[in-house]
Amino acid sequence: MNSMKAPIFSFEKLKVWQKARSFHREVFRLTTSFPYEQNYALIPQIRRAALSVPSNISEGAGRLGSKEFVHFISIAYGSLMETMNQLILADDMGYVPEEMMVKLRLDVAEIARMLTALKKKVECGANKGDLMDF
Repeated sequence: MNSMKAPIFSFEKLKVWQKARSFHREVFRLTTSFPYEQNYALIPQIRRAALSVPSNISEGAGRLGSKEFVHFISIAYGSLMETMNQLILADDMGYVPEEMMVKLRLDVAEIARMLTALKKKVECGANKGDLMDF
């Protein structure tokens, strides 16, 4: 048996990345129940926007400068709001169960709060090792 462990990257330790990853999975699962006619419209758009949130957090965390990290946090925030907009539109069309919409709204609010706090911390010059609570 191979006892070699796979590496854990620093962004994987960020709570906001973990939450955004979970949010992406929820959105992906939800969109599997959307009508077929949305396969080339809303489904890929909402999935790309949701995927962009953890992707930009990880890309920013991998950059050397704090200004770049802040830039990618801002992009992640924008993608989060784009995803929320698309969820609202999908809800308008009757594609999102009410209890799921409530949960997703709460998730978006929490991730937005976490991204804002992380951005402020990075702007204040925090070391990347001090960011694991975000």
